[in-house]
Amino acid sequence: MAPTPPADDDMQRHLAGIRERAELLHTPETVQQAVQTMARAIKDDLEGRDPLLLCVMNGAVIPAAMLMLHLDFPLRLDYVHATRYRGETSGGELYWKRHPSQSLAGQDVLVVDDIFDEGTTLERIVDYCREQQVGSVRSAVLVEKLRPRGSRYRPDYIGLEVEDRYVFGAGMDYREYLRNLPGIYALADRDL
Repeated sequence: MAPTPPADDDMQRHLAGIRERAELLHTPETVQQAVQTMARAIKDDLEGRDPLLLCVMNGAVIPAAMLMLHLDFPLRLDYVHATRYRGETSGGELYWKRHPSQSLAGQDVLVVDDIFDEGTTLERIVDYCREQQVGSVRSAVLVEKLRPRGSRYRPDYIGLEVEDRYVFGAGMDYREYLRNLPGIYALADRDL
């Protein structure tokens, strides 16, 4: 577990150090190329089906927006807020902050998340969609972390892969900060 972050007055210096020491894993250009590749596959599967894109907050807000810019067919947007992290660097029990605002029954749903880490959050959200008797449910993640998992669940669309390290940027956060970085970075070992 990461150390407790510094007081607010030192936070900007702390974050500057985190960024300076972090390793760039995927450039903004690589992230954009991965999103475009995923969008083409999603379009092949969902164009003409009136899909509902279900964004998993907060991390997927950036990947979902990037994807939507490349999905040039009619779709609708809603969101869920389910998290295991609650501002921490390691996950716990799934906590639902918000379910979708509209009925999922009969809908073709695309769940978009930022990272497929342990897979628990995404799997439970997909299971929830199935329980709501969707027409179909698919999932897309910007990043898959290469690590062992207890679950057999796999996302339908995966943009990029990263080693089993703590990553941030392109929607993923470091203690609720740095989501807005356009590339994907790994936290330096000394900052773990």
